[in-house]
Amino acid sequence: MSAPVEPLPLPPPSSGLAGNTIGELVACGEARLTAAGVRFGHGTTNARDEAIWLVLWQLGLPLDSALDDGPGSVAGQPVCPADRERVAHLFDERIRSRKPAAYLTREAWLQGVPFYVDERAIVPRSLIAELIAGGDIDPWLDARTHRVLDLCTGNGSLAVLAAMAWPEVQVTGADISTDALAVARINVERHGLGERIRLVCSDGLAEAPGPWDLILCNPPYVNEESMQRLPAEYRAEPELALAGGPDGMDFIRGLLQRAPQALAGDGVLVLEIGHERPFFEAAFPGLPVFWLGTSAGEDQVLLVTGEALRLWATGGD
Repeated sequence: MSAPVEPLPLPPPSSGLAGNTIGELVACGEARLTAAGVRFGHGTTNARDEAIWLVLWQLGLPLDSALDDGPGSVAGQPVCPADRERVAHLFDERIRSRKPAAYLTREAWLQGVPFYVDERAIVPRSLIAELIAGGDIDPWLDARTHRVLDLCTGNGSLAVLAAMAWPEVQVTGADISTDALAVARINVERHGLGERIRLVCSDGLAEAPGPWDLILCNPPYVNEESMQRLPAEYRAEPELALAGGPDGMDFIRGLLQRAPQALAGDGVLVLEIGHERPFFEAAFPGLPVFWLGTSAGEDQVLLVTGEALRLWATGGD
């Protein structure tokens, strides 16, 4: 079962939010987040969306509640003083701690699917989720695709989405962090997928040698210089899930060295590398890959076949 998500207890006096309705609290919260200079990217991209998330969550309302002027809008719904104080306290904590909102609410959404998350695992936001949901990987799969590995599974979100998208496959979620795997277990059980997803503790492919028909991997890939410039919200996440060494390729080097043997004959690897394409191409010259388009562009997720990896590893053309 997933861990229960309870509203925060009545807090000590906060700096407060002006307004007596949901719409007014959202507007005031948006202004406070903007003035405080908090950073986004863990489920929202701007202050208004984050303010809506925090207000609705703390009031126990659906996160898709309407806030426009149309029928069914909750914008004009009054908020009692005690609830207003709870909402204000949540904004205070978001600004003071600089923790991503998902760590405060203990929930994140990916492709419309809810996932439990806490500080033991990175907040799920992989672009690979778009490719799974959109069917972009499907052309590379066939009736023989039965064994899928979600490497660096974190809170297990990609493993869950893969099991949902491809009912005929068995999925393994692997991670070096036992803390992250404990969070992943919550999500596997939450979505009733315990019989189709197994979780293993593994340093890369060491305990997950395959053979795999498909490997999904959102590894630590942030280069050293970028790590030093990360906003506080990102530094609140486990460094192990982010830091990729001087050029961001430390984990990926080991993965591509072992992947030729870990992939089945017609297996493929889908790998997220974020903004590190120049470093990737410098580290692996001549490796033929397919770049897959996502909402972030066409150079952040790549697909490489096992055959291409084996030829490249042996210096073949």
